[in-house]
Parts: sequence; C-alpha cells; structure tokens
Amino acid sequence: MAENKTKPGDASVANFIERIADEKSRLDAHALVALIERATGEKAKMWGASIIGFGSYHYVYDSGREGDMPVVGFSPRKAALVLYGLQGFSGAEAMLAKLGKHSTGKGCVYVKRLSDIDQDVLRSMIREVVATKRKQ
Repeated sequence: MAENKTKPGDASVANFIERIADEKSRLDAHALVALIERATGEKAKMWGASIIGFGSYHYVYDSGREGDMPVVGFSPRKAALVLYGLQGFSGAEAMLAKLGKHSTGKGCVYVKRLSDIDQDVLRSMIREVVATKRKQ
C-alpha cells in the first residue's frame, strides 16, 4: 500500500509564508494562522511542502489504508486559499452557506481572500471540526 505523502515536518511555517510572492496572500496566511491557532489551541505546523496544519488525527479506511492528517489546515495557493477539514461535521452545509464568497471541492473550501468570508463563521466551523474529531 502506498505511503501517505502528506506528513508533518520540521520546516518553518513563518519561512514558508514569507516566500509567498503576493503580499495580500502573505498577509491572509499570517492572519489565518493566528485565527486557526486561537480556534484550535494548536500551533501551526508544516505538513508536506505546502500545507499548514493544526493538530492531527489518525484515520483508517475500510480498505485498510491508514495515516495521520491535520485536523484542519490550509494551503495558500496562487489562485486561492485552500482550507482543509471544514466539511466533516454535522451542520457544515448550513455554516458554509453563511461563510461568504467561497467554492468547494472534495473535502476543500476555496477562498480568494480572507476578507471575502465571515471570519466568525470560519472560527465556529473550526471549533465544530475540532470538537467532532475529539469525540471520534
């Protein structure tokens, strides 16, 4: 079975963010780190080369594949901020409807700018995800 490529590492989150070319994206990334650290109580950590994760959980699929992933995380991509882990709780759809300007993919929420969304709703979503993962 293939090994999970996304693993926590020792790379500096601050150094990663400082290498973001677009100033607004860099500022959004710094603000998002602070927001998520407060909401989760976890310090930011690099997962792989481009994901900033907070906390971790162990998963096991029916197929037998297992691994560890951040409870929530994000990646400041060129086109958008990609938010991970925000859809895995009861009531997520209703909260996404209140989030603001975003799009979704398989397990991801895409946001162009942090100012496009309601940060209080985001904070609530993060707290719900953390509570759900802790119960599991």
